[in-house]
Amino acid sequence: MLDPTNSPKASPSMHKKITWLMSRRSIRRYQAESVPPELIEQLLTAAAWAPSAHNRQPWRFAVITEGETKHKLATAMGNKLRADLTADQAPPDLIEKDTSRSYQRITNAPLLVLFCLSMADMDSYPDPVRQQHEWTMAVQSTAMAAQNLLLAAHALDLGACWMCAPLFCPDLVKQTLALPDEWQPQALITVGYPAEAKQKTRHPLATRVLYR
Repeated sequence: MLDPTNSPKASPSMHKKITWLMSRRSIRRYQAESVPPELIEQLLTAAAWAPSAHNRQPWRFAVITEGETKHKLATAMGNKLRADLTADQAPPDLIEKDTSRSYQRITNAPLLVLFCLSMADMDSYPDPVRQQHEWTMAVQSTAMAAQNLLLAAHALDLGACWMCAPLFCPDLVKQTLALPDEWQPQALITVGYPAEAKQKTRHPLATRVLYR
């Protein structure tokens, strides 16, 4: 197994930094304490300093802290999930379990940050192939901003978790939150002070890497 912390050329400080990165976890249970505004600002600043295609910074952030807004969003997304699972002919108990879990994850988080992308400042091409690539570049850029926020949360002793659910109902999310037309929801990040601890593993690097 390849271990990035076990390189003979790595300094002790490098070992420490890599080990710190490896200690980040997806936290889904939070204490009731709210996240202070100054920490929210630091999280968003970290996100906004991610690399992006052409440095166009296509990310857009919708910050949600109010309980009523969380309830509206969770309810709307839950109804869509219920409808989708019902159409899939999923067992009723599974439908109830999944919709309830989704609602709790959204409403119990002290802070939600919805990551969206906008193509407003990206390049435009006359052919669909290059235009699709440009959109993919915006998606990748927005994802890197989200990763920056996840790492910043970890550095600030906060827990956070990535939820991809907005991809399944982007128009519904936009309507519920009254977002600008050009904003395309990509992911919902839940944030708060952790109320759980986790241990995780990873597949050996040798199973995921080719050297050429």
